[in-house]
Amino acid sequence: VLRCLGIPTRVITNFNSAHDTNINLSIDKYIDISGKNLHLSEDSVWNFHVWNESWFTRRDLGSFYDGWQVLDATPQEKSKGIYQCGPASTRAIKEGDVNLDYDSPFVFAAVNADCVTWIRYSKKRKERIYSNTRKIGKFISTKAVGTNSRVDVTANYKYPEVKEISFKISYSQYKNSLMDDRKILVTAV
Repeated sequence: VLRCLGIPTRVITNFNSAHDTNINLSIDKYIDISGKNLHLSEDSVWNFHVWNESWFTRRDLGSFYDGWQVLDATPQEKSKGIYQCGPASTRAIKEGDVNLDYDSPFVFAAVNADCVTWIRYSKKRKERIYSNTRKIGKFISTKAVGTNSRVDVTANYKYPEVKEISFKISYSQYKNSLMDDRKILVTAV
């Protein structure tokens, strides 16, 4: 319909698309101390999700947010009481401006949420045991004009992932850091 009105519009596919039901920008999984899944969150990761982008000037948000805007004709969550999504600026999504109207936090999470696993010891105590910051928002794509080729538009939605740095520490250093209650990331080498 937007193309019929002369508004540039294209279809976008996001692989490993997060469905963040509580808008905390993470996909949370809870397990008990035996490793059994507790089903405490309705968050999920879909193999892919498709939406549209249209090119708008954003007088309401300022010229910084002009350009491609996300519009989802198949929203899965209510926004301001009705099923709708967008127009959310792709620039806002990339910059992490999740405080803007028009579902920016939901779209940000769809392409950039962290997948977090928690051990739940009790109703009052839980501990994060795993976090994957790279799983969500892969190969965000549209179709090339005039061909059936894929165009990768991931860079319109997020900055490149930072590479992990592996390092070695002794067990005693690791044990002491835990005793001091410091949080460190250890990559086994």
